[in-house]
Amino acid sequence: QVQLVESGGGLVQAGGSLRLSCAASGIAFSTSAIGWYRQAPGKQRELVAQIANDRNTNYADVVKGRFTISTDNAKKAVYLQMNSLKPEDAAVYYCNYRPWFGREYWGSGTPVTVSS
Repeated sequence: QVQLVESGGGLVQAGGSLRLSCAASGIAFSTSAIGWYRQAPGKQRELVAQIANDRNTNYADVVKGRFTISTDNAKKAVYLQMNSLKPEDAAVYYCNYRPWFGREYWGSGTPVTVSS
């Protein structure tokens, strides 16, 4: 059974950094896409960063150069290192797992607040 549990969100000043973690179980990195989405109040959920087949990364243009996604296969974990945070990065961040066969899964989210 797939489970995704996010952690690492919190309050940070603009320009600061946070590292989000997603502890995953029941997943297979090599035959899926796994990554991070975010949703700010009143806005649609949007892709932030994703790794496909455990090697191909994809980033939203607005986070390129500031955010880095990585995985730890042994720990079945996905990380999002967020640097140079901006107030517009504030949102609830969700871990997402999309196997090539079957349904996709979501974590419950971790909130990120960026003060200006």
